[in-house]
Amino acid sequence: MKYKTKLLADRFTGELSRWQGVVCISLNEAALPDTLDPYFALILDVYYGESIPDAEERCRLYGGDITAFETSNQSNKDRFLIGNLPVRIEYKSIRQIDELVSLADTKLDSLWLIKDSGTYVYYRLANGEILFNRDDWILEIRRRLFNLGDDFWRQTRAAHQSKMEHFLSDLGAALIQGDDFYYLISSSGFSKTSCLTLFSINRRFEPSHRGYYKQVMELPVLPESFPAQFETFLREDPGMTRERRYSLAQLIARGIIAL
Repeated sequence: MKYKTKLLADRFTGELSRWQGVVCISLNEAALPDTLDPYFALILDVYYGESIPDAEERCRLYGGDITAFETSNQSNKDRFLIGNLPVRIEYKSIRQIDELVSLADTKLDSLWLIKDSGTYVYYRLANGEILFNRDDWILEIRRRLFNLGDDFWRQTRAAHQSKMEHFLSDLGAALIQGDDFYYLISSSGFSKTSCLTLFSINRRFEPSHRGYYKQVMELPVLPESFPAQFETFLREDPGMTRERRYSLAQLIARGIIAL
């Protein structure tokens, strides 16, 4: 962690940990790059059991040097600036988190409830750097996530693979129709769902969108030609016709399905 980032993280952790309802605070990986990186943001996940201060009180407690403060409609995500550095603090009820984790390990019949939101919430629970821990709650959550059974991964793979095949079909239809907009949407959807399928095959939770490309390329189980094919599919090459790009997408999908 960079020095300036650590100062900010320590400052807010010190304040938030004094709130009786706060059980755990973790740091999102978006804070790992240098503060000059355009992707940098100090993002804290604050898990709480009891009530927390309202948005107006939180704004006061953050300090007099914050600017551009705003909160979400549900008042559970605060955004503001410290100088020119973006800060996001997200408040998450441990009761709701327990329910979400139960969908993955004990209530698999209801797993469809997260089919649109995906497994990114699990990724943050499993990978955030713990800055404050009042008890063993987060350790137990991580134990459960690290020990998910085969059924969870089979179901998530099946759901993502089905979507990948649908986007591939849509890509072909858009090509035939000459529909530029739908071709772009289908291409984007195919790229994302092919990565999601591979994450599931490798029993990995999906990272933030910024982390998709790097992390998918580092997975231990991939089709042999996937890295080169996927890079070619994503590249803006004037010599790559849409017909060739669609054929390449078919090859990528076949390789993934065969795993």
